[in-house]
Amino acid sequence: QKVKDSMRVLLPVLLNKSHDSYDKIRAILLYIFSTNGTTQENLDKLIQNVQIESDSDMIRNWKYLDVPVISSFVAQQHKYTRRDRSREETFQLSRWTPVIKDVMEDAIENKLDSKDWPYCSKCPPTWNGSGAV
Repeated sequence: QKVKDSMRVLLPVLLNKSHDSYDKIRAILLYIFSTNGTTQENLDKLIQNVQIESDSDMIRNWKYLDVPVISSFVAQQHKYTRRDRSREETFQLSRWTPVIKDVMEDAIENKLDSKDWPYCSKCPPTWNGSGAV
């Protein structure tokens, strides 16, 4: 059953003194994951009220893994276009393909966008894909 007001469920957990700070960070991250990000003001209030300012980087650094921690950050992210894998043969329990597979295949085929991947060197024009570069 979907939680209608997740903040109402979250606050008693965060204000409970018996939970340690890592459990509270996990609860905040679950809230952020379930709502696809939160506002900067809301995140600052949560961190202040729970008194985890010293560990707030554990929450904020998820943006480097393309998790929309701050809602306004979503517009600035680079979304990688996924390949169509609907025709590939898959196992019954493993239908999901991680993004890194698409990135690595594009790197092998030398199709990575230089704006998004500035540190990946271009392969020499005579390279035929048979060896490491």
